[in-house]
Amino acid sequence: MSAAAEQEKWIEEHMKRRKGERLDALRRGHGFGNRLFAEKIWWALVGHFNGLHPEYEVKDWRGRSYFVDFMWIVGAWRIVFEIMDFGSHGTDRSKYRSDLNRGLYLQSHDCIVFYISLDELKENPDFILAALRNALAPYLLAERGAAMSTKGTESKENRFSRIEKELMRSAVRRNRILRPSEAAKELGLHTMTVIKHCRMLVDKGKLRAVERGASRRVTFYEYIGALQSPDLV
Repeated sequence: MSAAAEQEKWIEEHMKRRKGERLDALRRGHGFGNRLFAEKIWWALVGHFNGLHPEYEVKDWRGRSYFVDFMWIVGAWRIVFEIMDFGSHGTDRSKYRSDLNRGLYLQSHDCIVFYISLDELKENPDFILAALRNALAPYLLAERGAAMSTKGTESKENRFSRIEKELMRSAVRRNRILRPSEAAKELGLHTMTVIKHCRMLVDKGKLRAVERGASRRVTFYEYIGALQSPDLV
């Protein structure tokens, strides 16, 4: 199947899983520049769209939601790609400032952010492809290693749910420590839902419950898996 056809299939799958503002953001935001990046750069670089999320919702420093063009989640890493059009970012100083502040905030929260010029994407895609191939080499190797390690075995989705993977990645980003109330706020879940899945991860050998005081109350969980475990992908 061609890159364009695979991209359409990938976008349709994301649309089926979304509703409300997240669906509207995908319909509005995945335009010419994003499609060009997905087809000419990402497909040539990776050969599939697994783990790449279009118009991905994140929070800024004020707690407000906004959508980055692409979020690639590979293991414990979160890598953002923003396609920058001079017409929409360069002529409005307040928007330009806000965009840079958001990028800085994401990097302060252990995201890697790449800003890509739409003009360069149109006129010199080979440069972008070569630069990203070098920059992303360690993460591409980790992603391919994870895929190879699970080939011919039970699928990852059958071993760990999406929420469980998100919780493990959250723990890795926080020096292996997972506090249910913080994770619930970060992931938009109820605290009791997080606790339930944490207990399941304890049973599966991925988290350790840390108790404090005479009451032996669990105050947080510690991730005890490997930092480059295929189960994080």
